[in-house]
Amino acid sequence: MKTTFAPPMTGSLNIHNFYIGKLKAKQEQLCETDPELAMLLDNVAAVLSEHAVTFAEDIADMEDDETCDHSP
Repeated sequence: MKTTFAPPMTGSLNIHNFYIGKLKAKQEQLCETDPELAMLLDNVAAVLSEHAVTFAEDIADMEDDETCDHSP
């Protein structure tokens, strides 16, 4: 039985990673001119990173479950 939740979760993981990269790049640009905003962006990137780790773990668990479901 193929899991239907993996593709949307994989897409969410990709979106999280995309925005984490964008936030970190902007944070580096603002580091000298607006350190408070740079710190805020860094905090947002950290939260998104935590969510990305959770998504990655969930995807791995689903893939493991799918593998176990097909074992003889």
